[in-house]
Amino acid sequence: MPYTRVGEKLISRQKIMRTVDKVLERRAAGMSQQEVATELQLDRSFISRLETLGELRKGGKIALIGFPVANREELAAVADDFGVDYVFLLTDEERWRWIKEKSGVELLNEIMNLVGTVRSFDSIILIGSDMRIKLTEALVDKQVIPMFIGESPILGDKFVDPEELRQLLRGLRS
Repeated sequence: MPYTRVGEKLISRQKIMRTVDKVLERRAAGMSQQEVATELQLDRSFISRLETLGELRKGGKIALIGFPVANREELAAVADDFGVDYVFLLTDEERWRWIKEKSGVELLNEIMNLVGTVRSFDSIILIGSDMRIKLTEALVDKQVIPMFIGESPILGDKFVDPEELRQLLRGLRS
């Protein structure tokens, strides 16, 4: 039932959800809480409380990139639990398939797009070899947090301790 009776009031859940969606869309587009409150005829404190209610994590945007990892899905679940903004994890097989399915030009474009995307984040957690970590640090001017899994070249998948990733993400949250 889309309506709920509270005392003498008939409440529309759809109207509430539409308003919440409008608030979040405008805030995500860069409007201040006060601007949104004025436009939608709401109290600024309501918008603040709404954001607090839905907040998963404070702080800058975080990207997690790693390959070749054996437990990709487990690491992605940890990242999801902490609200990581961008996750790009590949097994060894996926990494080679990603490379082989593209022409040289396509691969270069994909890599440049990936670098461009990653540069928009405040912190980048990189799971990889010594060479990949150094290369990434040179390409991006952001905080790169390395999780070293071996000397380059790495052959086959490497298990990454999910608890180590959890601890790292906890540290970034505080």
